[in-house]
Amino acid sequence: MTSKEEYRELCLKEPSIPLYSRDWWLDIVCGADNWNVLLYKKNGRTEAAMPLYIPWRGVVSMPVYTQTMGPWISPESEDTKYAHRLSRRQEILQEFVEQLKGYSHFFQNFSYQITDWLPFYWGGYKQTTRYTYILDSIHASDNLWENMSQPIRRNIRKAQKQGIEVRSGITIPEFMEIQRLTFQRQGKHPVGIPVLEQLIRESLRRNQGLLWGAYDPEGNLHAAIFIVLQEASAYYVAGGGDPRFRASGAHSLVLWEAIQEAATYTDKFDFEGSMLPGVERFFREFGAKQMPYFAINKGNLSLYLRACLKAKRTLQRIL
Repeated sequence: MTSKEEYRELCLKEPSIPLYSRDWWLDIVCGADNWNVLLYKKNGRTEAAMPLYIPWRGVVSMPVYTQTMGPWISPESEDTKYAHRLSRRQEILQEFVEQLKGYSHFFQNFSYQITDWLPFYWGGYKQTTRYTYILDSIHASDNLWENMSQPIRRNIRKAQKQGIEVRSGITIPEFMEIQRLTFQRQGKHPVGIPVLEQLIRESLRRNQGLLWGAYDPEGNLHAAIFIVLQEASAYYVAGGGDPRFRASGAHSLVLWEAIQEAATYTDKFDFEGSMLPGVERFFREFGAKQMPYFAINKGNLSLYLRACLKAKRTLQRIL
């Protein structure tokens, strides 16, 4: 059995593996043949795993619509004593660093749960700190409301007074049109649209997806969001609004309603982070806690590889 086959079996029985590292997610965002996994085993048992997106031979990178990857360490392998736990984690990460020596270029965002990257530093890797925003205890809706900023609460009330209604189960074409309009307003090319559509369909099929929209009384769709649910957390994967209705407050309202719905499945909400000033502020004003995570990299891409990867990303936009 290959490492990848072992990992697929592990994903079937291990709920603590994060959404972005699940095999079904990787099959969609990477392509089933473009990812592999490193395993750390002891006494015949897999205690840690590290999935890799390999868009080109010798190159490890991050796929679209995937905030973090990095190492996963089994909770059962964690010692209760901090010093022992830290030592154990470093031993595992050092093993992964050793296994990565065959790759000329490496770039990954690690989950915010990985707080120690020292073995990668010792291996010659570099680190940049990035941020996501997390809401904890989302079942306590009264507390969430009180912790929101005044502008967010004002936007929600404004949308409600205009008769804007939030509905679940909007169609995928409706959602994709909102995405197109959002990218258009930002002056950007949509990336990975077929990938996003596959993620939505598969998440809905697994009863793990929420696709919600905010409509005015005339039937205009103001804003829409796509959220994926997991026992450990809900994840805000994609969303946006029609530029004609940006001032309606609908985006705040639909997100607020979706967070409350997500609270029936999990107790944590991950806004998926952003380093863009406007987006960062929007997430922060929901009362979310800033959580740092590590972007780890090593090696430089040749001009040829840069051209190949750029062509691949362009193809993702077209297909």
